[in-house]
Amino acid sequence: MDLLAIMDMPENVMKEVISSAITLKKEGNRARRDLDGKVLISLYEKPSTRTRLSFEAAMYNLGGRSIVMDFKSSQLGRGETMADTARVLSRYGNAISARLFKHETLMELAKWADAPVINALTELEHPCQALADMQTIIEYKKDRGKLVYIGDAANNVANSIMLVAARYGMHVVLCCPSHFPPNEKYVKAAGKAGARIEVEHDPVKAVKGADVVYTDVWVSMGMEAEAEERMKHFLPYQLNGRLLKNAKPDCIVMHCLPAHRGVEITDEVLDGKNGRAVWDQAENRMWAQEALLLKLLKG
Repeated sequence: MDLLAIMDMPENVMKEVISSAITLKKEGNRARRDLDGKVLISLYEKPSTRTRLSFEAAMYNLGGRSIVMDFKSSQLGRGETMADTARVLSRYGNAISARLFKHETLMELAKWADAPVINALTELEHPCQALADMQTIIEYKKDRGKLVYIGDAANNVANSIMLVAARYGMHVVLCCPSHFPPNEKYVKAAGKAGARIEVEHDPVKAVKGADVVYTDVWVSMGMEAEAEERMKHFLPYQLNGRLLKNAKPDCIVMHCLPAHRGVEITDEVLDGKNGRAVWDQAENRMWAQEALLLKLLKG
């Protein structure tokens, strides 16, 4: 079993992993031996802080080991095919996580790997982030309610979280400039999950009554050439104190980090009482990773 996308992840498995992550965090045991002798090989084409550290910490906490390999220092950087690399990595590790620019590269890796493959981020989805995000929402919001994703609603995080939130019955609003609409395939899939899905271009209208307000960077890795054009369209979608006043007073603010302070979110919001969930969200990456690894490697 692989985890390549939330789109392909069975709902019962998704909810089992999130429930397990919540339990693991409550138990707080960081000296388990469940994965004693197991090795996770993590392949990085893109830079990483939380993804890399959370996977390494998760394997360590479960008694396993993590090996990190990047493109530049490996033979991939000199032209070795992903197919050949995948077959070799499967001989060395029990699972493979990969943070890649293109989802097609991930699919090629999974095609040739015998070990389970985990999407640690591609341009299409960020499933591990979304699992930890839903864990955080459940911890803070018993009734869950309305989630507003504001900014670049077509990016990988938006694609993954809208599907997870929809499967939990949340009212999901994707608030974005009309020039940058969300991925229609994902909007339709989220709607089929039975949740209420809306696309809104007015930030004030979108966040009214919101229980959760989520934002992310406006220029994802690999899109640097579009930065100037994107800034012109996204500036009205900054998550600041003035906008947040339209949400519920006890709403939580979420950001997958790293944050560009003063761009998509202000210090006032990120460091304020509504922003406290961001740091639990970051911590929960480790617990969700533990739960996922246990599911993939122990069943």
